[in-house]
Amino acid sequence: MPGPRRPNRGPSAAAENRAALITAARQVFATEGYGAPLSSVARAAGVGQGSLYRHFPDRVALAMAVFEEQVAALEALAAEPGRTIDDLLAVMTENAVASTAFIELVSRASTEPDPRILGLRERVVGLLQGVLDDPRRAPRIRPGVSADDLVLIFGMIAGALAHIPARERRATVRRAWSLLREGVEL
Repeated sequence: MPGPRRPNRGPSAAAENRAALITAARQVFATEGYGAPLSSVARAAGVGQGSLYRHFPDRVALAMAVFEEQVAALEALAAEPGRTIDDLLAVMTENAVASTAFIELVSRASTEPDPRILGLRERVVGLLQGVLDDPRRAPRIRPGVSADDLVLIFGMIAGALAHIPARERRATVRRAWSLLREGVEL
């Protein structure tokens, strides 16, 4: 739903506008996916498209700002003693259910090699691989399953979720994991 257009307060509103754009992008990407029109984001934030492009020169820059906090939260979780691959996969699954855009963005890194996306993808792969490398933290995962394999799985899940209504995503992701676990678990 478009936010009310705020009066132009000039440079003093820059930080507020940026925060509003990130919040709006999170909501728009969650409902419309990564390919949502950026004009929808500007409208939802209550700012003009000029303001959007001053802060985020392209879609990837905006998406990176939105998803940076999700990656940071995953990194913090992975660093906690005793956390397992199941803990990380549960959070990633919840993120995928809430918004397929993050998984779409990371999955695209293999076909659209933008260094910004690759950096984000490498962080996700690195934290997953760190947990996979410790058998105590990934006891049910079959040897030979890599972090790249898990990112591929999430790309497949996101692809499925992107085409179904949000209300059906949770049941679909449970079903998908039940099918996919046969390939990665002992």
